[in-house]
Amino acid sequence: MCGIAGFWGGGDREALLAMTRALAHRGPDAEGLFLDDAVALGHRRLSVVDIRGGSQPMRDQARELTLVYNGEIYNHAELRRELEKEGHTFTSGHSDTETVLRAFAAWGPDCFRRFNGMFALALYDARARRLWLARDRFGEKPLFYARSARGFAFASEIGALRLWPAFDRAPDRGNIQRFFAWNYLPGERTIHRNCASVPPGSFLRLDLDTGAMEITPYWEYRLEPDEALTDRHAPELAEELRRLLVQAVKRRLLADVPLGIFLSGGLDSGAVLAAAVRAAEAGEIETFTIGFTEKSFDESAKAARVARHLGVRNHCQPLSQAEVRDSLGAVLSRMSEPFGDASLIPTFHLCAFARQHVTVALTGDGGDELLGGYDPLAAIGPARLYRRLVPGALHRLFRACAALVPAQDRNMSLEFRVKRLLRGLGWPETMQIPVWMSGLDPAEIAAFFERPLDAAELFADAVTLWRGHPEATPLEQAFLFFACLYLCDDILVKSDRASMQVSLETRAVFLDNDLVDFCRRLPMRFKYRNGKRKWLLKLALEPWLPPDILHQPKKGFGIPLNRWLRSLPAPQANVPGLKPGAAGHCRNLHKQRKGDFRYFLWDMQAWAHLAPEFA
Repeated sequence: MCGIAGFWGGGDREALLAMTRALAHRGPDAEGLFLDDAVALGHRRLSVVDIRGGSQPMRDQARELTLVYNGEIYNHAELRRELEKEGHTFTSGHSDTETVLRAFAAWGPDCFRRFNGMFALALYDARARRLWLARDRFGEKPLFYARSARGFAFASEIGALRLWPAFDRAPDRGNIQRFFAWNYLPGERTIHRNCASVPPGSFLRLDLDTGAMEITPYWEYRLEPDEALTDRHAPELAEELRRLLVQAVKRRLLADVPLGIFLSGGLDSGAVLAAAVRAAEAGEIETFTIGFTEKSFDESAKAARVARHLGVRNHCQPLSQAEVRDSLGAVLSRMSEPFGDASLIPTFHLCAFARQHVTVALTGDGGDELLGGYDPLAAIGPARLYRRLVPGALHRLFRACAALVPAQDRNMSLEFRVKRLLRGLGWPETMQIPVWMSGLDPAEIAAFFERPLDAAELFADAVTLWRGHPEATPLEQAFLFFACLYLCDDILVKSDRASMQVSLETRAVFLDNDLVDFCRRLPMRFKYRNGKRKWLLKLALEPWLPPDILHQPKKGFGIPLNRWLRSLPAPQANVPGLKPGAAGHCRNLHKQRKGDFRYFLWDMQAWAHLAPEFA
C-alpha cells in the first residue's frame, strides 16, 4: 500500500517533496520522485508484494510511460501471463506495479476494467503529453485532484494536496452543510471549493497541451437480477457463494509480509475467516478484535467463539472511554478532511493493534451493502404503507410524542430506531434513507445554518442516484444507495484512513470482482426475504459457522457515542455559516437527554480538529 502525489504546473521539486512526505504514514518503507519539464510525480511505498522489484515511480523500457500507483491487483499474475503471450517482457519477479504499467501500454485505459483489486494511480504519457488518473471500482483507494489557473495537482489525501503552492484552501459552504447532513461528503465532493475526488470506477485524462480534462466511467455498479433463478437453485447458489468467498480470500492471502484478519463476531468477518481456513492452514491465520466495556456494544465474546469454532487464535484488545478520549485529537487531526462516522475510532484502534503483528489485514467490508445487512431495509415496505395511510398532521404528532422519550444509551435502542424512522418518513422517498441516517435533517440544517441549502440540494447525490435507476424497486434503490454512496464514501473511507494512519493495508474480500458480479445478479429474494437479511449468505454459511452466530441481530461496529459525548469537552470550532449558539444549544439538549444530537456533536468534534486547515 502506498501514497501518491504530483502536479502539472504551479510547483517545484521542494513542493513535490513536501507533498510526498506528507503521505509517509501511507508508505513508510521507501520514497521516489520523478520530475521533467511537464509533470512531477511522487510516491511513498508500503512494501507488501515484490519488496525488491516494485520500486516507484516506475517507467517502461521506452521511458515514455511513468507510473505511480497505490493498491493491489489480485489478478496481476493472470494478466502478466496474458501480456507475456502478447510479447511483453517483464523485469521484476512478481510486481503488480509492473503489470499495471505494461497493461496500460498494451491496452490503454481499457486495462482498468480488467483489474481485480483496489487501486489509485497516476500515469504520465510523455509521448502523447497526457496525464491519466484512475481509481478502482468502489474507490477503496482514495485519489483527490485540484485545479487552478497555475495548473493541476493530485494526491492520495487532501492534506498532501494542500501543500501544492497553487492550492486554493477556500471552503465550499454548501459542502459544509452536506457534511453535517450526511456525516461524510458524498460523491466527488470535498470540503474545498476547487478540489474533488476522482469518482470510483472512473479515469481522468488531462491533456497537457490544452489543459482539457475529461472524466470517463469504465465501470458502474448496477443490479441485474437473473429472475430465472428460483428457490430450487438455492443450494447451488449457496455452494457457488462459498466457492467465490474462498476464491476471493485466496487472492487476498498473497503477500510477502505477515497477514491477519479482522474478526468482529458478526456474519461478514466470520465468513471471511471461515473461507480463509479453507484457503490456508488454520495455524497460519491470526485474527484481531476490539472489545468494549459497555456490554451492548461488545462483541468480543462472539469473536472468540467464532475463532475457537474454526480453530484459530484470536487476539483481543479492550477499548475504554479514556483511551478514546486520549486518542481523539490525534486520530481526527490526521484525517485531513472532516469525517463524522464515529466508528473511525475503534477502527483505528483495531488497525493499530493488528499492526503490532501484521502488515496486511482482510476485512468483511462490502458484505452488508452487497447482500443486504442494514436495518433500514426492513423499513422500506412499512414506510410506503405508512405514507399512504398516515396524513402529515398525524405524522407530525407522532414525531412530537416520540421526541418526549428521553434518549437511550444502548446500542441501536428501540427509542433510537423509532425516532430515526419517523425522521425519514417526513421527506420524499428519494431521500428517505440518507435522512434516516443523517446528522442533521433538512429542517435542522435550515434552523442552524445561515443561507441553508434546501433538502433537494442537501441530498442531491441520493436523488440523482435514485432517478438514474428508474426501473429499480424501492428495495433495490436502498441497495444502490448503500453500495454506491454509503460504502464508497463512508465505509471504505473509514477503513482506508484508519489503516493508513498506522501503515496497515486492508483488503476487502467481498469486493472481489467475481463475488460482486454474483451478488449483482442475485434476485432480491435471495438477499432479503420476509424481513430476513442476508438470506443466501446465512444459508451458505450453515456448514461453516455456529447457528447463534448466523442468526444473531446485527449490531454494527459502533461506540457508546451518546453517553461518551456527555463527558467529552465541548469542541471549539468556527464552522462557516453555522449560526452562533447552535452547537451549544444542541449540546445542552443532548446532555439533558431532551434531544439526540450525537451525530451533529461528533461532526463538530471532527470539524474542530481540522478547522485550521480551512482558514
